[in-house]
Amino acid sequence: MTVHAVELPELWMPHPLRVNPFLPALRQESETWARDMGMLGGERGPTADGPVWTRSQFHAMTVDQLTAWTLPDAPPAALRLNHRFNIWALAWDDYFATAFKQTGDLHGAREFTARLHRFLGPEPDRLPEPANPVERGIADLQRHLFPPRLAHWRAEFNRALVRYVDAGVEELSNSLDGRVPHLIEYAPFRRDSFAAHTAPYSVELATGARIPEQIRHTRTVRALLDAFMDFMGLANDIASYEREVHEENDVNNLVVVLGSSLGISLHDAVIAALNLVNSRLRDFEHLRLADLPLIVEAAGLDPAERAELDTWLRGACGFLSGIHAWYTGAPRYAPSDTPFPE
Repeated sequence: MTVHAVELPELWMPHPLRVNPFLPALRQESETWARDMGMLGGERGPTADGPVWTRSQFHAMTVDQLTAWTLPDAPPAALRLNHRFNIWALAWDDYFATAFKQTGDLHGAREFTARLHRFLGPEPDRLPEPANPVERGIADLQRHLFPPRLAHWRAEFNRALVRYVDAGVEELSNSLDGRVPHLIEYAPFRRDSFAAHTAPYSVELATGARIPEQIRHTRTVRALLDAFMDFMGLANDIASYEREVHEENDVNNLVVVLGSSLGISLHDAVIAALNLVNSRLRDFEHLRLADLPLIVEAAGLDPAERAELDTWLRGACGFLSGIHAWYTGAPRYAPSDTPFPE
C-alpha cells in the first residue's frame, strides 16, 4: 500500500473476507438504480441537475463489490437496499467534491445542504420535489429503506445523515480557511463526515439481528461501536489521501491532522495514522472478546438474546473485513493517474 510515495505495511485485519453469494445478481443490476435516479449517464462532471458519473467511472468504483464484501450474510432484498444506500453516499460525496470543494463554493454548498435537510425529516411521504440526482436518490431511499421491523431506525438514521451532509460543509469551510482540525476533535468528527453512524443500521438490516436493548446503551457497547466506526472512517483517510489532499485540497484527513497536531513529517504522520487505525481495530477486538462477555453475563441475557448479539457481531466483523478489502483493492483508491477502465 502506498500513500504519496510512502510505503506502508498492510492495514491489520484479523477477519477473513467473506463474499455475499448474491454478488452476481447485484452486479447485473448495479447500474439500474443509479441510472433511474439520474446519477449515471453523462460524459461530463456533475452539473446542477445532471449526472454524477460516466458509465466507466461508475463501474471503476465497484460499489457492488463493496456491498457484497461488507454484508456477506445479507439476503437479496437487504443487500439491494444497502447497495442503493452505498451508491447514494458515494454520489453525494463525488457531487459535493466536484460542485463545491473543487470550486470553493461555500454558499452553494450551504444551500445544497439546507435542501437535503428537507429530505431527512420524520415523514417520508411529505418530501419536496427532487431537483437533482442526489435529492432523487435520498427521496427514493426514504420510501424504501425502513421495513416495519426496522421503523425504529428512521429518526436515528436520518440524524446520522444530517450530521453527514453538515460535516461536508464544515470540511469545506475548514479547507477554505486552511484550518486543520485538531487530533482531539477529529475522531468524533470523522464518524459524522463518514456517515459511520449508519453502519450499525446496515449490519442490522443485513443480519436481521439487533444488539439487545439491555446492553445497547452501556459504556462497553458504546465504546465498541465507536471503535467499529473509527476503523471505517480513519482507514478511509489513509486509502483516499492522494485523492482528497492532492486533488481536492482537503485538510480534513487523518494524515494531515496528525502532521499538524503533532508537528511531524508526512512520512511519520502516515506511519502514525496506520498505527492509530490498527489500534482502534485492536480496541474493537478487545471489547468484543474480553469486555462484552462480562456485560452479557451481568445483564443476564437469555440464549436467544445472546445468539442475536453473536449474529450482529459476526455481521460487524464481516463489515470491517469487507471495507478493508475495498480500501486496499478497489480502483477508487488507485493513484489518480490510473485511467478508468471502459
